[in-house]
Amino acid sequence: MDVEAELSRIIINESSDQQIIILKERHGDRSFPIVIGIVEIFAIDRRLKGIKPSRPMTHDLLDSVIENLGAKVEKIVVNDLQDHIFYAQVHIRSNGQTVRIDSRPSDAIALGAASNVPIYVAEHVFEQTAQ
Repeated sequence: MDVEAELSRIIINESSDQQIIILKERHGDRSFPIVIGIVEIFAIDRRLKGIKPSRPMTHDLLDSVIENLGAKVEKIVVNDLQDHIFYAQVHIRSNGQTVRIDSRPSDAIALGAASNVPIYVAEHVFEQTAQ
């Protein structure tokens, strides 16, 4: 079962390569951090703030490709945690079908950040992070 979540915080530390995002259960109290790279944290921050660079960055390009193919990002699911590494999928709706694309959570969240795409977390991921 997937649980609806939200990006509750982004913690940017420019003196480190390791940045942190916090995902929180939308209708509950559980949350957990994910360590991501500096490029991804700035992409998420920029897209959340609606800042458009003069040339499209990678997540902007991917968003444009999806849109111009007549598809739409439906949701993001953080679907697994193995050996302290999080895994995600981007669910893309096209021609009445949903296609699931494997992704790093940071890339999936950066892609969905500009358009308020819902985020879900698999129940077993919440359970593992609570240990």
